[in-house]
Amino acid sequence: MERKPVQDYYPDELSYCYGCGKLNEHGHQIKSYWEGDETVARFTPKPYHIAIPGYVYGGLIASLIDCHGTGTAALASYRAEGREAGTEPPFRFVTASLQVDYLKPTPLGIALELRGKVLELKGRKVISEIAVSANGSVTARGKVVAVQMPEGMITK
Repeated sequence: MERKPVQDYYPDELSYCYGCGKLNEHGHQIKSYWEGDETVARFTPKPYHIAIPGYVYGGLIASLIDCHGTGTAALASYRAEGREAGTEPPFRFVTASLQVDYLKPTPLGIALELRGKVLELKGRKVISEIAVSANGSVTARGKVVAVQMPEGMITK
């Protein structure tokens, strides 16, 4: 069975996000999946994602937490409704709040793993906690409050 990330189910008109948009050739294009009761995404920073030699720029880490958080919200909403990702109507979330705690420097040049846990799902709002790990060590943790994309944001 092929496992597609939730971002691959976003409608094309909503797939340009720099962090997770499949149609943004310059973006990160992160991919979020369920792994048990957690969501997971992996991303390997490029050499230009540098803060100082050997370490990742903190803004990249915030961006990854942000987009994995909105992907986690979509996955959680599908699951809460007993639906598979990609069924209609699609879920697409935007960030209402992002809090990031940098716990230790994140090394550059290795794959990062993002793991998400849903803390709350209430109506159109999902709160998740995202941990960023490098070589099995958590280097940053974030909290994302995501809300379903308002109708007025959707343009065709």
